[in-house]
This record gives sequence, structure tokens and C-alpha cells, in this order.
Amino acid sequence: MTAKTSIMKARFAPSPTGHIHLGNARTALFNALITRHHQAPFLLRIEDTDQERSQAAYLDQLLEDLTWLGLTWQEGPIVGGAAGPYKQSERAEIYAQYYDILTQKGDAYPCFCSAEHLELTRKAQRASGQAPRYPGTCRHLSDAERAEKFAAGEQATLRFRMPKGEKITFQDHVRGLQVFEADDIGDFIIRRADGTASFMYCNAIDDAMMGVTHVLRGEDHLTNSPRQIMILQSLGLTPPEYAHISMITGPDGSPLSKRHGSKSIKDLRAEGYLSLALVNYLARLGHYYADNTFMSLAQLGEQFEIKHLNQSAAKYDVQQLHHWQKLAVMALTPAELEAWLGTYLPTDLPENKRTALLNLLQENISFPHEASTLITGLFDAELHYSEEARALIQATPATTWQAFQVALEAHGTDFTGLTAHLKDQGIKGKALFQPLRFALSGEAHGQNWVKYWH
Repeated sequence: MTAKTSIMKARFAPSPTGHIHLGNARTALFNALITRHHQAPFLLRIEDTDQERSQAAYLDQLLEDLTWLGLTWQEGPIVGGAAGPYKQSERAEIYAQYYDILTQKGDAYPCFCSAEHLELTRKAQRASGQAPRYPGTCRHLSDAERAEKFAAGEQATLRFRMPKGEKITFQDHVRGLQVFEADDIGDFIIRRADGTASFMYCNAIDDAMMGVTHVLRGEDHLTNSPRQIMILQSLGLTPPEYAHISMITGPDGSPLSKRHGSKSIKDLRAEGYLSLALVNYLARLGHYYADNTFMSLAQLGEQFEIKHLNQSAAKYDVQQLHHWQKLAVMALTPAELEAWLGTYLPTDLPENKRTALLNLLQENISFPHEASTLITGLFDAELHYSEEARALIQATPATTWQAFQVALEAHGTDFTGLTAHLKDQGIKGKALFQPLRFALSGEAHGQNWVKYWH
């Protein structure tokens, strides 16, 4: 068996155990962008060895979300490829062959230690100030001792035998030279007691067999790399080059979570976010672009450089996401805008009115639901004022409303003339725009769309 080779190939390897969120999407995006930059294949692999948590519905949603984001893959589910199958649940025979090779070489051995025994060992190590690691209890069992335990019906995991006294080194594209002591890692599990492959093992085997040359993944996987490198070196397979990207954090520096406003791609899409808004935002979350303009996926790929990935944490900023959302809305064609707004648009407008309304909405909203206020103000015979709007209208002096009436009669929809007239009367700033917004929209907050009213 030989590994597939390619000049460049990157991959995204999610587990279908939930909906993908911003962190997952950014990992997929970075791997897609580096392949676009090098005009190389982007591979999608499904790591579904956790049969209890993996669900077909999550896989379907994953494929839909990636397609919506524009992150199409050249190898993987649906499209196929020479290195398949692309679901780990369908690759058990491949893993078994390499287990046999490692066992025959003496680089893997069965471990009969129970979970309870291992937990007690870890507690004792921590109590004595040692780092918790497997002490090698079953490392030196003889063939006869192992046969006796198997005959007694004892279950065993399979552990990789780490060499003693060695250093594992590799060059990380983000974090530079990495050096790990094999003795600090200890022997680790590569096959569970139920016979399924561990992430550490099958992830490494698949990368080598599928010809993956570059792996961009979260920094939480950094300590997995020396283990995977040792597995592949033992098998005579080539490890990929690694780039461990910074994690996304909330404003307080803790890992991004729901309490920071983090949502799944499915939820963000349902709220009306545009795919290119998310892509433009995520592409800059931990990666530097000299060009800070709104770009297409192709343009982001052209300018993507692995050397521009940051070591420091990338902080999630919802205001920045809203910034890119507004730019994405402004970039929509009339047909795209109409499709995005969907049922929020009136269906019985003449074409010239429809075009004018689309122009108004495009400039003044960031999400489809925001169209409701504008459309209500423009077309409903009666507005339903919020309590806040009612209070502020009543607090506005009568002289201000009289000045508005005179200015409107003199200038009509000439917004420049109307505002100049009112400013000459000493009415400006909030005193100018807030009362008009309250009166015309029924809401106390919103975009400055007063100039479109006629």
C-alpha cells in the first residue's frame, strides 16, 4: 500500500455530531482558500467514527452549509475521488491493515488496563506533581501473558509504543519549530476497546493515504501532531505540513461560545446573513489581508498567504461581522436582492415603484426583517407606534412640527433643501432627524431613510 501524492492538497475533516459554527467554518475556509491560491484540490472527509453521536441529519446540514458558503470540494462525499471512501466509518479495512503492520513491527501493543485503573493512576500522578500519562503497565507483557488475558475475556485497547529518549520535531507554518519529548507523551491509544479507530490514528492515516500535503487546523490540535507524525513515520508514510491557527475567542478572551453570541452557520443563514459577509469576515479573523475591501471568494483565495496567519487569538466582534454584512448587501444585484428579501416585498407594485423600493431597502437595511418597518411606513395607511416613539413625539415641541410642515410645503422631497431650511431655523442633529423618524416609521430607532419619504 502506498500513499497518494499531490503537489498540494488541503482538507476539511469535520465530525457530523452537531451543526458547524464559526470556528468550524473558518477552518474549512482557510483550507479552501489555500487550495484556491495554489489552484489545488480541496478535500472533504467525514470523520464519523463516533457512531453514537454522528447523525445523518448533521451530515446533510454540513454539506448544505459548506455549499452555501461557496466552499465546494473537489474530492469527498457526493463528488467522489480516487482516494475514497471519504467517510471514516467506511474505512475500517484500511485501518485494520495498518494496525497489523504496527503490531507486527512491535510499534503497537494491546493494553488491558481498565478505565477505572487508568483514572486512579492519573490521580496519583497529579497528587505527586507529575504530568498524567500512561505509565506503560502493559508495554512489556509477554505473548503468553497477553494470550492468557485474551483467553480470560479481557478487553484490550491498542496503544502506540513511543520510542524512549527521542525528540519529535517539526516546522509549524504558524508557530515555527516545534519540539516534543517522546517520554513526555507516553504510549497512547490508537484503537479503542470496541475495535473502532481513535481520532489520533485514523486522522493521520487518512491524511497520508489521501495525499493531503497541508493541514490548517486549530491550535488545540498542536499536541496531536507529534503523535501523528510518529505513527506515519513508523508506517513509512509522509506526514502533511501543519499550520495550527489561533482559536477564536469572545471579547473577554475566553473560548468563543453561545454566551458571546456565537451561532451555527445554519442559524446565521436563517437570520439573513449573506454567505460572502461571513466569508469576508472569517477570512480576516486570524489572517492578515492588506486589501480590506469586500472581495469574492476567488479574490480572497488569490490574496491568501499561509505566512499571514496569526499566532495571537482572533477575537469575535459582531460589529465587524455586521460591517461585512452591510457591504455584502450593497454588493447584491437587483435579482439577488429581491431573492434575499423574499416574502418581505409587496407583490403588487408597478415595476418602477419596485425598483425604487429595492434601491431604498438596499441602502438602508442589513437584514431582510428590517424591511418591514420601511415597507409599513411607506405603504400602510396607519402606523402602529411603539411606546417609545409615542413618548418622544409628544415631547417634541409644537414649534418643531410647525417648522417641519413649512419646510415640507416649500421643498417637498428635495431632502437637501428641506434640511438646509430646517437648519436655518436652528433645528439640526437629533432634533431634526429623530422626530421625523418617529413620526414616519413608528419606531425610535433605525436607518436614516427619511429622505426617501414622499
